Amino acid sequence: MVSKITDKILPEIREWQSRPLNPVYPFVFMDCIHYKVREDGRILSRAAYVVLGVTTEGYKEILSITVGANESSKFWMGMLNDLKNRGVQDVLFFCVDGLPGFKEAIGAVFPQAQIQRCVIHMLRNSFKYVNYSCLLYTSPSPRDR
Repeated sequence: MVSKITDKILPEIREWQSRPLNPVYPFVFMDCIHYKVREDGRILSRAAYVVLGVTTEGYKEILSITVGANESSKFWMGMLNDLKNRGVQDVLFFCVDGLPGFKEAIGAVFPQAQIQRCVIHMLRNSFKYVNYSCLLYTSPSPRDR
C-alpha cells in the first residue's frame, strides 16, 4: 500500500523539487535530519537534507528536501547549485551547523553570503564538555520564596 501511494505522488514531489524559487532570500537555514530505514531486509541510516528559506516578506518556505546516504559538504554543494539553477540569485545569511567544508561549499556558490553558525548546534556541541553531575538543581523550598 505504501509503495502504491509513493508511486502515485512521486511525480508531484519531483515537480515540487524542481519548481522555480525567488531570486532573493534574506535567510536560509540548512540542516540534515538523520533517520533509519529498512531496505532489502537491512536497517540503513539516511539523511534528509532540508533547506528552509525566509522570503523578503518574512514568510518561511521549505525550498528543498532531498534524501542522501549521509551528510557531506559535497552533497550540500549539489543542493546549493540546485537552488541557484532554480532561480536563487542571492542569499544574505546562511545558518548552518559546523560540518567540515560547509562554509567553503556555500562560499563557492554564493560568495557574498554571510554564514552564521546555528546557535542550537553550538550549544549542543558545547554541552558535551559539561560535567552534568555538577549541575544539580534543587528547587527552592516554600519558605525561601
